[in-house]
Amino acid sequence: MQIPQEELEAVKKRLARAQGQLGGIQKMLEEGRECTDVLMQLSAAQAAISRAAFALITTGITHCAADEQGQQDLKKLEKAFLSLS
Repeated sequence: MQIPQEELEAVKKRLARAQGQLGGIQKMLEEGRECTDVLMQLSAAQAAISRAAFALITTGITHCAADEQGQQDLKKLEKAFLSLS
């Protein structure tokens, strides 16, 4: 990936937050917490991961969708967006 490190910091923070949520969810399961509470946290973790993915695409759109010559590869960009749906 050719995205500058400073542009990846926000994405890394979002993923770290999602990782913490997943650990919390595992603990909730071990504690026998209510199903609805666990599902709500799963939904929040899923949203955090999706936001990280969208942030990565929007931040690195010129880097992620460029071909070897530096030209925009619209098919590659479309594939990246579709992978999030």
